[in-house]
Amino acid sequence: MFRHLKRFLVTILFVTFTLKVVAPVNRIHIIAEPSPVRPFTSLMYAIGMAETMGNYYAYNETEEAAGIFQIRQVRIDEYNRLTGKKYKLKDVFDREVSEQIFLYFASRIGPYRFEKIAKDWNGSGPRTELYWKKVKKYL
Repeated sequence: MFRHLKRFLVTILFVTFTLKVVAPVNRIHIIAEPSPVRPFTSLMYAIGMAETMGNYYAYNETEEAAGIFQIRQVRIDEYNRLTGKKYKLKDVFDREVSEQIFLYFASRIGPYRFEKIAKDWNGSGPRTELYWKKVKKYL
C-alpha cells in the first residue's frame, strides 16, 4: 500500500509539473519598427533659419540663390553631375528637392560634423566663421 501511495504521489507530481510547462497556444510576436535616425535634422533647421528664416520660397537676386538653403546653380550643377539628376534652380523651391541636395552634400562630410558641414555649405574663407556663429544660434 505504501508503494502504491508513493507511485500515486510521483504520478501526481509529474502531471503537476508537466502542466506548468505547457506553452501557450497563441504565439504573438510584436516587432516594432524602429524610428529612423536623422542626424542632420537640427542642422538643416539651423542653416535654414540662418539663411532665410525658414523660408522655402526665398530668392536672393544678387547671389542668384534660391530656396530655404539658398542653393546656387553651381551647386545644383555639381549635384546633378554626381547623381545623374537634372534639377534646375527653380526646383529648389520644392522642400524635398532642396533637402535632398543639402543632405547629399552633408552626408558626404558625415553626421554630427556640424561645423564643417555648415562652413562648407557657406563657402570658404574667413566669413565662414561668422556664418558658423550664426548657425550655432539655432542649434
